[in-house]
Amino acid sequence: MTDTLTKTAAGRLFSRPAAVASCAGFVLIGMLQALYGPAVPGLREEYGLTPSAAGLGLSLHFTGGVAGVLAFNAIHSRISNRSLLAASYALMAVGGAGFAFAPNWPFALAAAFLGGLGFGGIDYGLNQLFAVGFGNRSTAMLNVLNAHFGIGAVLGPALIAWLGPGDYAYAFGAGAVLAGALILCTGGVRSQPPRTAQSLGEKPASGGLLSRVLVGFLALYILNVAVEAGVGGWEPTHLETVGYSATVAASATSVYWLMLTAGRFLVVPITLRYAPERILAVCAAGMTVCLLLALIPGAAPVAYAGVGLFIAPVFPTGLPWLNSALPQAKRAGAWVIAASMIGGVAAPPLLGAGIEVSGIHAVPWLLTVLSAASLAATVWLIALTRKASS
Repeated sequence: MTDTLTKTAAGRLFSRPAAVASCAGFVLIGMLQALYGPAVPGLREEYGLTPSAAGLGLSLHFTGGVAGVLAFNAIHSRISNRSLLAASYALMAVGGAGFAFAPNWPFALAAAFLGGLGFGGIDYGLNQLFAVGFGNRSTAMLNVLNAHFGIGAVLGPALIAWLGPGDYAYAFGAGAVLAGALILCTGGVRSQPPRTAQSLGEKPASGGLLSRVLVGFLALYILNVAVEAGVGGWEPTHLETVGYSATVAASATSVYWLMLTAGRFLVVPITLRYAPERILAVCAAGMTVCLLLALIPGAAPVAYAGVGLFIAPVFPTGLPWLNSALPQAKRAGAWVIAASMIGGVAAPPLLGAGIEVSGIHAVPWLLTVLSAASLAATVWLIALTRKASS
């Protein structure tokens, strides 16, 4: 019994304080991402920008995020887990401070990109480490971690609303200070590598099957993030079109994001009893049904809240499934995290193009198609991963 406990403790990458600090790190990246939109009026006044130019701040942040995921993944094998996280927090601290006190807009954009690099490093690093760092509790801990991202995404706009858009610099400065403080909290992150399929003597999947499984996960993540961003971006417009007031539409969208955060906490006890693939199958079916219900005007606000609840566990719950399905593909996690970021950026304008052709009333239909495709990808992955393990 003592040996079992020792092995379990040795297999965990995070001390309890380090795990708490990591959750604070996800509050930070959620907050920083959510600050750019509410800060646009202040940015336009400060630098004399057009709306599209002011929106480049968030675009550069996401571009840096994708680059950060891929770059830190490429060097992870040569640096410790602690160094990866400390460097990422340092980049966010420098980027946040640079954006807050930039003397001109090009300097601010460079700072946004720099902060985005750190954002990508933390998003990749903590998701990847939590996916392997808590043994059988990894799926539960990943959901807790990502729920804190949602908390930060709610706090960011609230902070700008309290300060006023013109004082956005104080919000970014506060984020920089928190990032600097979190560098000091990385000491409890250990560096032993997770055991791979080869080290356990398992037979790795063939190259062709491995490629199909990876493609399936990439499709699953892109489709789910497309639905997540699509609902967040187009729900208020659709609700106003079917007769709701702007206030009700905005409130319903806030409820959607709150449900997405709450769902990750609520699923934690479920992850301790059921396999990730079963949870994802139920989630995909549930959000598809909810999007069909959103076609009924009277049910639409509640239906969209249901989408938030069902889609909440997908991103964090899929990563442990990915690691168990492809233990020999060390970069798989980085690719799906990067793909999810790209999907989040590309989905709203692509949906906008579809809406221009079919009209606002078609929003639930378009999102249902994406959700149904996600369900199909989940079922396909279940079949593929069973074949890989047989």
